[in-house]
Amino acid sequence: MTDALSLVDEWGPEKIVVVSHRRTGMKGVLVIDNTARGIGKGGTRMSPGVTVDEVSRLARVMTWKWAAVDLFYGGAKAGIVADPASRDKEAVLRAFARALSNEVPREYVMGLDMGLTESDAAIIQDELGDRGAAVGTPEHLGGVAYDKLGITGYGVAEAADAAAQHLGLPLSGSRVALQGFGAVGSAAARRFAELGATIVAVSTAHGALHDPSGLDVDALLAARDEHGDHFVTRHSAATTLAPGAELAVDCDILVPAALQDVITRATAHEVKAKILVEGANLPTSAEAQGILAERGVTVLPDFVANAGGVVAAAFAMDARYSGFRPDTAGIVETVSTRLRANAVTVLDAARRQDVTPHAAGRRLAEERVRTAMQSKGRIPRD
Repeated sequence: MTDALSLVDEWGPEKIVVVSHRRTGMKGVLVIDNTARGIGKGGTRMSPGVTVDEVSRLARVMTWKWAAVDLFYGGAKAGIVADPASRDKEAVLRAFARALSNEVPREYVMGLDMGLTESDAAIIQDELGDRGAAVGTPEHLGGVAYDKLGITGYGVAEAADAAAQHLGLPLSGSRVALQGFGAVGSAAARRFAELGATIVAVSTAHGALHDPSGLDVDALLAARDEHGDHFVTRHSAATTLAPGAELAVDCDILVPAALQDVITRATAHEVKAKILVEGANLPTSAEAQGILAERGVTVLPDFVANAGGVVAAAFAMDARYSGFRPDTAGIVETVSTRLRANAVTVLDAARRQDVTPHAAGRRLAEERVRTAMQSKGRIPRD
């Protein structure tokens, strides 16, 4: 069992709130990591395996992600221990929202993460009677259509393109393997294809599809719409691989866009890509990052590569109480501009400092957060 006090370091967390509700069986946690640059903002996930340690790690990622894209919100994350497929989901979600009414939306604004949908964000707003309580609501309620825009995956591909160009690897004609074909992976695949890349592998929890000559992205999307994640076992136009095998296929760019902790010490030795772009949060361990660096594999950090979602969330935060919908064209343009610039900035810093891109990006984010903490008197001024 995690000792919450052991999670505290020089950055945070500032607050860990564990809540429960006897009648619904709801158990959940909110971690507000660091608010020196603004109110706590991060997704809310629902899974039977949610832990305090997991949510704390993800809250810290949000601290660095907001700072890395230079937007003024703080790192936070929430998690609900429940099965999102349960018939009691709404009751559990409403109980969770009520239990955090002291913190939401004054200190934390809920958003979408694993297990929650746009309708769930609307339910949170309804339960607390406040449009400001959550972002990620359906477009017909004035929300940013994250899934329709595929904004996080779009940003992953844009960041990858900028990184590839910076490293002298034209994206057009490059071979890309994607782990995960959900909202992020599928949108990234679509954008990669538009940019001229060849998708050679995709995967879901049920397996992977591999074709060295390239997969038809439109056909994959149609198959997924028909069969769900099982499409990888029913698509006959490619070789079927075991789950996880897509991480080791021959490719130029590898995008883990599903789960955390998938690139381990052992997996790092099997990666054949020249560039690894972190579409998921925390997909590589620190040890794996070191091994990849020694092998000459450039890793574009999650808090840079998949920050398209937080850029869109910043627009959604501004629009919470507005009578007007956010300008989607402006969101897409801003995601492209910021993520491309950040990718090059971090890779340049890594080269100059002779460190990994993770270390260089973290230093940049830490400097911004530390400066804010000093300005507000939360730590001594230098």
